[in-house]
Amino acid sequence: MSTREKLEDTFESILFASRWLMAPFYLGLVVALLALMAEFIKTIVEVVPQIVELSEAAAVVWVLTLIDLSLAANLLLMVIFSGYENFVSRMSVSAEHPDRPTWMGKIDFSSMKLKLIASIVAISAIELLKAFMSIRTYSDRDLMWLVGIHMTFIVSGVLLALMDWITERGEVPETRREHETPASHH
Repeated sequence: MSTREKLEDTFESILFASRWLMAPFYLGLVVALLALMAEFIKTIVEVVPQIVELSEAAAVVWVLTLIDLSLAANLLLMVIFSGYENFVSRMSVSAEHPDRPTWMGKIDFSSMKLKLIASIVAISAIELLKAFMSIRTYSDRDLMWLVGIHMTFIVSGVLLALMDWITERGEVPETRREHETPASHH
């Protein structure tokens, strides 16, 4: 092996090992997951003592808040697991675990992006529903902004899905690429 090849192998090894710099980011997201759990518990503890006194609208808003926090936590967990497996290393610890989520190891970056925007749209829809449940406390301008932001998320999601669909349809499979010759392009 030449000196240039050794240098190139060393350089590529360093680049490949740099993926581990992402690990602290995923650990930080675990801390964010803990923060969401603390907020979830706080929300329950604050409301439970007065639960029988809640109006129907207040009860629905409370439940929507819990669902909102749960969706955000699910989103974080999905990003932690799939991000780690896509960009750092496969989780061998969970490979044979009976509780391993069925989606683990199957979500690529494109799928993760679409699931992320779908979760954001769902969270935005819940926020919008909470606003409509207590509509008297919002100005027309505030409601307009909430609807506008929600529609922006929806349009962004549709455009991301469309871009992925166009990209997938435009790709030439590897096996076809290998057998093509310059003369085969007409």
